[in-house]
Amino acid sequence: MSSDAPLPPLGEILDTAHVVALPLATRFRGVDVREALLFQGPEGWAEFSPFTEYGDVESSTWLAAAIEDAWMPRPEPVRGTVGVNATVPAVPADAVPGVLARFDGCRTAKVKVAEAGQRLADDVARVRAVRESMGPEGRVRIDANGGWNVDEAERALHALAEFDLEYAEQPCAGVEELAELRRRVKYMGIPIAADESVRKAADPLAVARAGAADLLVVKAQPLGGVRRALQIVAEAGLPAVVSSALDTSVGLSMGVALAAALPRLDYDCGLGTASLFTADVSAPPLTPRDGMLAAGRVTPDMALLAEHAAPAEPRQWWLDRVRRCHAVLSAEG
Repeated sequence: MSSDAPLPPLGEILDTAHVVALPLATRFRGVDVREALLFQGPEGWAEFSPFTEYGDVESSTWLAAAIEDAWMPRPEPVRGTVGVNATVPAVPADAVPGVLARFDGCRTAKVKVAEAGQRLADDVARVRAVRESMGPEGRVRIDANGGWNVDEAERALHALAEFDLEYAEQPCAGVEELAELRRRVKYMGIPIAADESVRKAADPLAVARAGAADLLVVKAQPLGGVRRALQIVAEAGLPAVVSSALDTSVGLSMGVALAAALPRLDYDCGLGTASLFTADVSAPPLTPRDGMLAAGRVTPDMALLAEHAAPAEPRQWWLDRVRRCHAVLSAEG
């Protein structure tokens, strides 16, 4: 199992399990509704929400993270609040101001680019609109989710450089591609951040050893929990940004716990994504206030869990998924 927490009996997870379906204000990552499973342990509530296309072995790491969060105390924070960025999906440029308006006081924006079916011109227009909305003092970063090859990424960064990018997140998919791109664009002064090359890699430290990134983007759930993520950052020796996986407020609070415990935190974190939902599981939701989130556990509102409960079929799908992932962790010992 990927965390230090003992594996509880399956029944202790299922006894408190709630599956929710939360609508999004804007289509994001190909979905209009985000489903998640929440359960309660001795330390509080936790979230299990690997994306639906992920297999059981990969998803079991997310379950290990949730078990750790529900059964073990969180690491001691070194800061009480964490600065967060606005997240701009691959929307038309004229929709950008409306998206940014949902993120109270955020001084940084992460812009999704390299969306399937869109062109570089769409990315340029969107990033330009973000820069115009944020003003010269705002920080603008882009996230391609590995959508470009090296030549495409180099061309895109040339086109986007005029907008004073803070960094480019996962512009290419592979570690070797990232390393090659980093060499090519070093003169431009745009740092390269690695996300998928850390959280989806069999060896999350390979990107650091290859000199393929200037900073890491880490997520608590996919890396197996807060403690494991802290260990990866320490061993990599690179600055880190904590991001979310489109979590509910319960899952986001785990991400905030990770960011709050990092010895060094130089960047605003991608943990403001509850602002992309039109509903959540807590009242109030864990959304930015003056660009900040406070560290601390989130307890869901039982009425909201009932109101946003997933229909019977997806609920059963998630419960079966927990059973399979629990079996994977049990087999790992």
